[in-house]
Amino acid sequence: MTDIAARLSELGLTLPAPAAPVAAYVPVVVAGGLAHVSGQLPFVDGKLVTGRLGEDVALEAGIEAAQACAVMILAQLQAALGSLDRVERIVKLGAFVNSTGTFTDQPKVANGASELMVAVFGEAGRHARSAVGVPVLPLGAAVEVDAIVAVRPA
Repeated sequence: MTDIAARLSELGLTLPAPAAPVAAYVPVVVAGGLAHVSGQLPFVDGKLVTGRLGEDVALEAGIEAAQACAVMILAQLQAALGSLDRVERIVKLGAFVNSTGTFTDQPKVANGASELMVAVFGEAGRHARSAVGVPVLPLGAAVEVDAIVAVRPA
């Protein structure tokens, strides 16, 4: 068992099958030592988390949704790289939160993804980040998270 696989096991996380793209793009592009991971949607117990923060989705559910996005990012990286041990550093996460105009806790929601990356990769999981409120996301998702990741050569 690799270091990252062991850490995932300790955290009680099992990576799902990577989600297929819902439009004309690829899930991960590796170029120049960086993996660019397309926005991932939150699946909890196999079901897409939908709704809007500040309206019909509680903050705690939004945090869990962001964490689920991060888990899907890991699944996409494993599929593209062959092993999460090739991850050198999480460089940046972009969190998009389906939220009302009065909801201002997007950074707290995004922490669900950020804290998972630190739990999995330690110091190499610390990253730059954007947390943005948007009026709607694909398929009505509550949260979407994308990533830029530095990778080691195969």
